[in-house]
Amino acid sequence: MAFLLAAGVAIPQRAYAGTLSTAVIGMFPKQVGEFAYADLKSARKYTWYAQLREQLLPSKFRQFEQFLTSAGVDPNSAVDEVAWANTSTAKGGGEEIVGIALGSFNPSSSEERFKQQKMQMTDVHGYHLYAFGSGSGPGDLFFTFIDSNTAAFGHRTALEQLIDVRGGVLPSLLENDQLFPLVNEVNGNGIIWAVLDQNYTHLAVQQLLPQASQFPQAATIVNRMKAMTIAIEADSGVDAHFQAVCSSPDDANLLAAGLQAALLMRRYQEAQSNPDLASALDQVRVTPSADRLKLEAPVSQDQLLSLIRTKAFASPM
Repeated sequence: MAFLLAAGVAIPQRAYAGTLSTAVIGMFPKQVGEFAYADLKSARKYTWYAQLREQLLPSKFRQFEQFLTSAGVDPNSAVDEVAWANTSTAKGGGEEIVGIALGSFNPSSSEERFKQQKMQMTDVHGYHLYAFGSGSGPGDLFFTFIDSNTAAFGHRTALEQLIDVRGGVLPSLLENDQLFPLVNEVNGNGIIWAVLDQNYTHLAVQQLLPQASQFPQAATIVNRMKAMTIAIEADSGVDAHFQAVCSSPDDANLLAAGLQAALLMRRYQEAQSNPDLASALDQVRVTPSADRLKLEAPVSQDQLLSLIRTKAFASPM
């Protein structure tokens, strides 16, 4: 879940920073557990980004960047935006990623380099899928160009699903009645944002505030949570906004009380070993609103740089 837990990609161009077009969202399969976006062009303007990028973005995106580099493309100048989705594997217990990178590419030149390197290629409905690795391992990543402004990457099954969505064979994320309305809510509200389904929301809360499980009533309510949105605004520091969709206003109120207690406990635990994190936790605000639970976590530049050094934002992916 990358950045989400610690603060806590002929396509139409975005209207303003942090906004992803419906055309791109509609390329993703309907059934995803987590959908995320990062406006890299805007993020690169901040002095902290170079230090934080390794902890912000999923490891599979970093493999994709290696793909581009091997084709003679500088990902730092070629990729402006990236969107990605995570799905649970059919057998359970695993996770697959599929992503879209938006920017400026030269597919012909890059594919010629791939051929010279004898990189394994598979043709799927006219798209050339190049394997990063043997192409047969369960964790191997594949890559393809959609056009000169759009590239796709991910595990083979997930990438083939994206191709089938583009071909009209499978339904898209636009048809997901639970997640797409939340994507519409958060889209455009940060240089980095994400939407999590019920399962990913439970994982996020457990990793963000494991102390919440020590309050039996709060743990029960967490299990009833439906979804979560995350938006990260940036300036000299960052300001993270979380919204959890609870099953009822009563659940939102009770969970707010439980999380406030959990935050106090977490702050007490971190006070000696990680004072910068403890100070950041002091700024966190939890507010119930109808069936939503809102959590705001502003982090100053000094706090942010200190947290980066302690790898507080490190991704488990």
